[in-house]
Amino acid sequence: MHPYILALIFGIVEGLTEFLPVSSTAHLRICQSLLGIALDDGYWKMFAIVIQLGAILTLPIYFRERIAKFVATFPNGERGDRTIVTHPLTLTAIAFVCTAAPAFLLTKVIGKHLESLVIMGSSLVIGGAAMWVIDALYTRGILATHTNHVEEMSLGQAVWIGLCQTLSAVFPGTSRSMSTIASGQLAGMSRPAALEFSFFLSIPTMVVATFYDLFRSVRPHHGEPAAIGHLTMTSQNWITLGIGFVISFIVAYGVVAWFMKWVRTRGFIPFAVYRIVVGLAVLWWAIK
Repeated sequence: MHPYILALIFGIVEGLTEFLPVSSTAHLRICQSLLGIALDDGYWKMFAIVIQLGAILTLPIYFRERIAKFVATFPNGERGDRTIVTHPLTLTAIAFVCTAAPAFLLTKVIGKHLESLVIMGSSLVIGGAAMWVIDALYTRGILATHTNHVEEMSLGQAVWIGLCQTLSAVFPGTSRSMSTIASGQLAGMSRPAALEFSFFLSIPTMVVATFYDLFRSVRPHHGEPAAIGHLTMTSQNWITLGIGFVISFIVAYGVVAWFMKWVRTRGFIPFAVYRIVVGLAVLWWAIK
């Protein structure tokens, strides 16, 4: 298949799945396997990393007014009841550190798991089951909800969500948004608040992860092979990368707008069911 067509397909898949709680990493790896691309191919590893940045670029644009308001009201908050520690910007930074520090220490474990379809399939199934149970408890009122807006979050909630998001870095298929949303609901946040914080936390997490992986591709540690290999880029490679980046950005923007509206009136159970079905299919395919 022509690289430009592959870039179009992968860009659509990335844009559709980056912010839905279904794991973009797993879906990209599954598509690569289905299309006969080796999971350890250096160029396509780099491609997957860069188009994630294209999807992430949608967030500061979509939430530009909210972010501008946070900056303008720092550190007291819009209602004047926040401190420099409990302001949403600080809580996002704290949650990011709680995710990044353990993930950095577990880099070798993460690298080992990235190409495992069994790990991805298992994570999809387990994460789907957990999401189903948590959202069902939320819908029935069994889980208490006392945080309806990101502006009301506590320091403890931010630390908890950040630590839970580490699972998505260690076990591909878990999904950053799934771990953030589910842990937020467990911590007493409403669906919209948990989803919005998931989006805010994605900005520093994915930007840093993307540039860190790209840095490792050109500066491997102590002479070790880089995670995405040493690459010689041709003009076709650059065009392919550009197509994937732009398509992932356009599709992801539409998904974010749609998902924010969906969550205000519906739950996450359809996504949980989808995760379980896809996860079981991946496991069957991996072990057959």
